[in-house]
Amino acid sequence: INRKVYAFNDTLDKKFVEPVAKGYAKVTPRVVRTGVTNFFDNMTYVNTISNSLLQGKLVLFAKDTARFIINSTIGIGGLFDPASAVGLESRNEDLGQTLAVWGADEGAYVMLPLIGPSSTRDVTSPLMGAATNPMTYIGSVLTIPISVLNAINERANLLDASRMRDQAAIDPYTFTREAWRQQRNYLIHDGNPPSSEDGFDEYLDAEIETGILKVY
Repeated sequence: INRKVYAFNDTLDKKFVEPVAKGYAKVTPRVVRTGVTNFFDNMTYVNTISNSLLQGKLVLFAKDTARFIINSTIGIGGLFDPASAVGLESRNEDLGQTLAVWGADEGAYVMLPLIGPSSTRDVTSPLMGAATNPMTYIGSVLTIPISVLNAINERANLLDASRMRDQAAIDPYTFTREAWRQQRNYLIHDGNPPSSEDGFDEYLDAEIETGILKVY
C-alpha cells in the first residue's frame, strides 16, 4: 500500500507540481523566492516554539521565541532573517518529535497521499502545525492561495535535491523511506543521533545537510 501511495504522489509531482515549480523558479528571482521562504518559515515557527516548550527545552524555547519576535518585527513580517545574523538559527520541532522525546515509539511507517512519509507517531504532526499556524485563521479566501504559493515555492527550492535523489537512488521508494526515518532520528536528537550499526546514517550525513531528505 505504501508503494502504491508513493507511486501516486510521485506521478502527481512529476506531471503537475514539478513543472509548475520549474516555471515558478524560472520567472521568480532568487531573492524573491528567499523572501517568500523566510516569510512562510516565520509564519510556521510558532509550531517549533510550542514544541520546544512541550519538550522542556526552556533555553531553546527562549531562543526560538526571540527569533520569531526579531524576524516578525525587524524582519518585516519574516520576509528577512536578521535573527540568524545574531546567532538565533532556525530550528525544527514538531509534535512527532515531542512524542518521541517523551518515549513514544515510531510505530509503523506510512506513506500518506499528498503529504508523503510519516509514521503512526508522526501522523498527527500536521494537525498541530495547522493549529499553530496563524494563516489557518484568516479565512479560506486567503489561506488557499497562500498555501498553494507556499507549496510551489517549497517545491521549487527542492528541484536540485529531487534531481539528485532520482539520479542516485536505485529504488527511490526505499531510499525515501530510510532517508525519512534517519532524518526524523536526526531531528529528534537535535542533530546528534546515536550511531546505527548498518552505517546508513554516515551515508546520509551529506544528504541531510543538502536538504535532499526533504524530498518525498
